[in-house]
Amino acid sequence: MGTSVKQPKRAALASFVGTTIEWYDFYSYATAAAIVFGPLFFPGENRFISLLASFGSFAVGFFARPLGGVMFGYLGDRFGRKRSLLATLMLMAVSTVAIGLLPTHAQAGVIAPVLLVLMRVLQGIAVGGEWGGAVLLAGEHAPEGKRTFFASFAQLGSASGLILSMLAFGAISTLSKEDMMSWGWRVPFLASSVLLIVGFVIRASVSESPEFEEVRKSGNIAQKPLREALKYWPLLLLAIGANVYGIAGVYFSNIFMISYATQFLSLDRSMVLHCMTIVAVLQFVVQLAAAFLAQRFGTTRVLLITGAWAAIVPFVMLPLVHMGTPLSITVGVGLATLAESGYYSVVAGFVSGIFVARIRYTAISIAYQVCGALAGGLTPLVATIIAQNTAPQWWPLALQYTSAALLSSLCVWLISRRVSIDDAGAPGKTNEPLPRGARTA
Repeated sequence: MGTSVKQPKRAALASFVGTTIEWYDFYSYATAAAIVFGPLFFPGENRFISLLASFGSFAVGFFARPLGGVMFGYLGDRFGRKRSLLATLMLMAVSTVAIGLLPTHAQAGVIAPVLLVLMRVLQGIAVGGEWGGAVLLAGEHAPEGKRTFFASFAQLGSASGLILSMLAFGAISTLSKEDMMSWGWRVPFLASSVLLIVGFVIRASVSESPEFEEVRKSGNIAQKPLREALKYWPLLLLAIGANVYGIAGVYFSNIFMISYATQFLSLDRSMVLHCMTIVAVLQFVVQLAAAFLAQRFGTTRVLLITGAWAAIVPFVMLPLVHMGTPLSITVGVGLATLAESGYYSVVAGFVSGIFVARIRYTAISIAYQVCGALAGGLTPLVATIIAQNTAPQWWPLALQYTSAALLSSLCVWLISRRVSIDDAGAPGKTNEPLPRGARTA
């Protein structure tokens, strides 16, 4: 068709903008959980218990993500990627704006944290359906040999969403404590309504995925994509493991480190947020660079190299953060970002190359979102408990970080032994018999 040349770029842009909005909303909650939600929604005399309850509400969204992956994976594999993605965008925007309108515990009592957790569940369901569809919308529109590069645009939304969130919270952090706790914290959530309009218009302009259209025209639509995907549980388990570091590492640095620096090291909140904003810009650049490198040198190679660096970097990052200067914090977390963002950028194309189109949305959503529930939801909680019991010693936190990197590197290596993923993140040769539905040549 006449617009076919423009569609790959438009699909990449739509994936990028859509995931930017959704991750902006998601990171806004995470940042608020680290800074203000404890006293506003979970007040108590014990600061640690209040913070733990706040991060607990954050974790609830992660545990809702597999449900979102199954729901929207079904819609995406049965009725198309585009329809599913428009629905996830609307759900995320509505739930996020609602958070900005909620009464606090002081205003409404126990109903306030209940409503907050409910909105967080809806956020989790939306993100659960978003990631797989965004990766596929861009990757399945990609020109031949460029699947990983185009799929990485969906991953860029995490960095750009973090940048917007850090800018928003950095701006309101200049308010007085009274204004911040009274109305300032609401602004980033209400601003989501403006972003929604932009994202919806761009996403609505993209055509359906060519690979899904081929499946539909051939009459090969999966009637029960979840049941079919679960038949390939060994690959699903490996895909879950391959995603662990990409998720756990990002949330360790982007979310937990804010709380750790401000709550456990007593560093200035505004200074920490400004440092993290600089790091977020670096994340964006590193993700683009990693996608280029994967296309040039191979997806598996980039994943294993970044995984190796990830196993070492926390033993550099944490001592630098403990120094407590803007430069040391930025450099320390920035060094970790080289591993986290490089890995995160490339793993989407790698995992999406394992499964056939008829069940791909469901399969990669299960892998990513189950991992998100476990690695993402528990990482800040576990790290907070470790810090509470071991601070000021930092090495137990370093071991937590390194464990995630080693697990993911092992799973990537095992997948590469079973299914050869080429430089573009597309399927290559199969080294051993796989179930029908696994991605083969």
